[in-house]
Amino acid sequence: MRDARAPVPGATGETPAGPVRVAVLTVSDGVTTGHREDRSGAAIETWADERGFRIHERRVVPDEIPRIEAVLREWSGAAAVDVILTTGGTGFTDRDVTPEATAPLIERDAPGLAEAIRRRGEPHTPYAVLSRGVAGIRGRTLIVNLPGGTGGVRDGLAVLDEVLRHAVELLRGGPADHTSPI
Repeated sequence: MRDARAPVPGATGETPAGPVRVAVLTVSDGVTTGHREDRSGAAIETWADERGFRIHERRVVPDEIPRIEAVLREWSGAAAVDVILTTGGTGFTDRDVTPEATAPLIERDAPGLAEAIRRRGEPHTPYAVLSRGVAGIRGRTLIVNLPGGTGGVRDGLAVLDEVLRHAVELLRGGPADHTSPI
């Protein structure tokens, strides 16, 4: 298995059809009210920048289904976004509603991504299995819910490092070359 900190082979951020376009949505009451810093959103943005991906937009919303849904609809309806990465709101509290906001918008599930993110986190914390994040496709946009903590975000991004460019190529209608880079 490749070290997630090592440079990603072919990590130019490019697919045959151009750079991967990423939008980052932080779901957090604390960040929205200014009581907490958005470290997980910043970690995602840094990760994307290091890979040469283009950040379409980064936004913060409170833990409220209508607010989350509105942004997901806006971004996934725009041809300018390949991937929406959410962070936060995937736990067990009453305010953790990101999966409930995301699931009704998904047209095709990608459960393997959510499962792989939880599996990646298990060696670091037993709490990784408590993440209820979902992943799936709306139109030609991949939506992935990541946990709110920076450790969970790092685990999720390590999973995406291995598959994201290929997923975007397929969603853009590119050739289905399933030869593993590993």
